[in-house]
Amino acid sequence: MLEGRILAVSSQTKAVSGIPGAPKRVSFAKIREPLEVPGLLDVQTDSFEWLIGAQSWRERAAARGDSAISGGLEDILAELSPIEDFSGSMSLSFSDPRFDEVKASTDECK
Repeated sequence: MLEGRILAVSSQTKAVSGIPGAPKRVSFAKIREPLEVPGLLDVQTDSFEWLIGAQSWRERAAARGDSAISGGLEDILAELSPIEDFSGSMSLSFSDPRFDEVKASTDECK
């Protein structure tokens, strides 16, 4: 990654216009080493795997040594759960979130 690196630019050229006090132009056309394109799709994929708590994300988290290995939805549902009514007679809790195989197609559900 290029985090923390200062990108070099070629030397500033003189202003081409004859206007005194015109700003100098910086040319990025002559950068000697090519810039590496970051893996933008990897960030999105990792974020989604964290959200659903995918097994591949859990394995990477365990390899990094993260102490809390729970996914995003699992954390959010644990924070909300249990929901109790004002009298305390009923309670709704969310436990063991999981994604099962699709039972009906999108067209069938319309």
